[in-house]
Formats: sequence, C-alpha cells, structure tokens
Amino acid sequence: MATTEQTSSTSTNMIAFQGEPGAYSHLACRTVFPDREALPCATFEAAFAAVEEKRAEYAMIPIENSVAGRVADIHQLMPHKNLHIVGEHFQRVNHHLLVLPGTKMEDLDLVRSHEQALGQCREHISKWGLKAETYTDTAGAAKLLAQIKDPGMAAIASSLAGEIYGLESLKQGIEDADHNTTRFLILSRENKVAPLDLPCVTTFIFQTRNVPASLYKALGGFATNGINITKLESYQLEGTFNATQFYADIEGHPEDPSVKLAMEELDFFTNEVRILGTYPQADYRIEQQKKYS
Repeated sequence: MATTEQTSSTSTNMIAFQGEPGAYSHLACRTVFPDREALPCATFEAAFAAVEEKRAEYAMIPIENSVAGRVADIHQLMPHKNLHIVGEHFQRVNHHLLVLPGTKMEDLDLVRSHEQALGQCREHISKWGLKAETYTDTAGAAKLLAQIKDPGMAAIASSLAGEIYGLESLKQGIEDADHNTTRFLILSRENKVAPLDLPCVTTFIFQTRNVPASLYKALGGFATNGINITKLESYQLEGTFNATQFYADIEGHPEDPSVKLAMEELDFFTNEVRILGTYPQADYRIEQQKKYS
C-alpha cells in the first residue's frame, strides 16, 4: 500500500478525464500537460471526484463543441462541486475512421462511435453506405473493435485511440465541419485566480428573482460597462419551472473597475452569484477575436 506521502506526490502529477484511454479528452490532457499522467474515469462525476479526493491535481472537462453544442450534465454538476476553473483549452477534433490493420473500405458495413462523433461525420457515413451504431464514447468504440476483431466494423475516434489499440486509420479528417472544435475547462481544488494584467475569462452562475424582466435588469450592467458576455445558458433548478439558474462567461477580471460595477448590479437583481473561476484566455480565443473583430 502506498504511503500518504507517495500518494500525494503521485496525485500532483495526475490529470483526470472522462472516457477510455485515447478519448479526445485524453488527447487534450496530452496537449496541455504533456508531462503529466492522464487518469481515465468512467464518468464525469468520477473525474470531478478524483480531484476532490486528491487522486489528481486537475480535471480536463469538455464544456461545449462548435458543432454539437454544450456537453450535457456539466452545467448541472459544476455548481455542486468544490472545484475551481483555472484554465481553458480548445481542442481541434480530427476524426479518424479506425479499422483492423489490412481492412479495406469495401470490407466495412458498420461503424461505431459516440453519438456526437457519428453526427459530426454524418455526410461521410452516408456516402460510404455504412450502418451507424452509437457507443459510450469514441475511444471505447476503438477498444471494442480491437477486442472483438470484427473486420466488417470501423470506429470513429482519435489518432491517439488508433495508436493505443493497434488500429489503422483508413480515413482521417472525416468530420463534416472543418471548424469542429471542443472547448475544455481545467478544474482544480485551488482557486488560482489569473493576474489582473492578463486577458481573462470569468465564469459564474447566478439565479434571478422570479419577477418580470429580472434577467434584463441583472445583465444591464454588463452592457453599460462595456463587458462582453461570451456565454449565457439557463437550466431549471430541482425540477421546477419557476426557478432558473444561469451559467455565464464574460471577458474580464472581477477586480477590473468596469467588471466590478457590472457584478455589483448583477448582485442587486439576483438571489445568488457564485464565481467558478477567473482564468487566462486561451490563445485560440484570442486568435478568433482578432480574426472576426
């Protein structure tokens, strides 16, 4: 059995993710933290727990995709966890059609993958005349193919999954949209607030009062103070249609005078405001801003 000291030392080099080895979350871990060991977890809850229980220092969690939209469950989980957002990463999703070595396209009749990956490759799958079946995740489909060795089956997954499970990439870049990108959040037990002099994103949740125009009034301060809201999503609380919680991203730091004024106005019109993290903007975000400004 490992000692407490050994466990602590090991956990500081771990980053948790949801999925099988070779998942796109695993690829994101390798990209951002090439010197850290990635810890695969069966569920998002398990990935959060790995950090909370000090078995990993960080978690790499997908929050949204440029094609498929938001990742289900994450917005519901985050308010109930004692973790903080300390970074963001945008991972380009490059899908591969993985097969057993030596397989040709004419041998295939079935492709398995996560439902989002199948949807993102719908045009190619239709063109090839393959039957699509959903699986728990992309890397899991690749692992299954390696186990059952079905020459008529393919899996849509990452190049990393192909490398791990000994599969051949018959086709690559098969996503229908060339902008297919997933945004990940990096979570930590420590609240590592970014310096005020860096371009930042601040993520927070809030609940509006159940009165007419409450959201309009709550967000008015961001408009009058010139603060850009880059993300705003709502979901119902505890199964009721009368209580709504909002999840928001803004560009700026809470200590910036303009942001401070906007947050004060938000607080006046809401029942609760909780900042989940203030972290540096990813290079990808900054480049996109320059491109479309």
